[in-house]
Amino acid sequence: MAVTPLCIAVIPWGLLAGSFAIEIGLDPFQSQALSAIVFAGSAQLVATGLLKVGAGLATLLMTTLIITSRHLLYSISMRNKISPLSLKWRLGLGFLLTDELFALCGHQSPKQFNRWYALGAGLWFYLCWNLASFAGIVAGKFIPNLDTLGLDFAIAATFIALVVPAIKNTSVLVSVMVAMIASVLCQAYQIEGGLMLASLSAMVAGYGYDRFRKSPVPQQPTGEEA
Repeated sequence: MAVTPLCIAVIPWGLLAGSFAIEIGLDPFQSQALSAIVFAGSAQLVATGLLKVGAGLATLLMTTLIITSRHLLYSISMRNKISPLSLKWRLGLGFLLTDELFALCGHQSPKQFNRWYALGAGLWFYLCWNLASFAGIVAGKFIPNLDTLGLDFAIAATFIALVVPAIKNTSVLVSVMVAMIASVLCQAYQIEGGLMLASLSAMVAGYGYDRFRKSPVPQQPTGEEA
């Protein structure tokens, strides 16, 4: 299946999610339920980190809401393809909508979109994610400090693999470049909320460039009109 390479790439990410859950004190059932119910790698890693430092429920919910807010944009982008389907299809595909599934189906036209293909890809990725999390849970009980093995690079590598094929016009390239530069600068200067700031800056830059490029060029008056 087309999503299989992304499933392989996300295995280290799943290992980290499962091992982190065990590390903060969750039992194996709770750790697996986190992957089965939440089904959001970045949100799970951040949530377990916040639980580890004793963050309150409001902070945890607000932070994960901000992190996963990109899925709102995904759903808006795919609305014309999903909205004609029945409620059970909308709920099912909505739950399975991840960065990886959007990378496969998000840019398809309504005629190209196949709900069964989307369902199969989403379920296969869901199964692989939970199997990787389970392996991380088992490994977390026997291999201490699994996070020191550099598996977290899989997070960056996965998003790079998702973003690069989507760069099909200059406005997207501008967004990517601004996000990259802004995130590096925010990290270098240790700016709190730097990731969100970089994301917002990238969206504004891409939108601004697109609007500037499409704005009509004012016509210069001819000699007869002057």
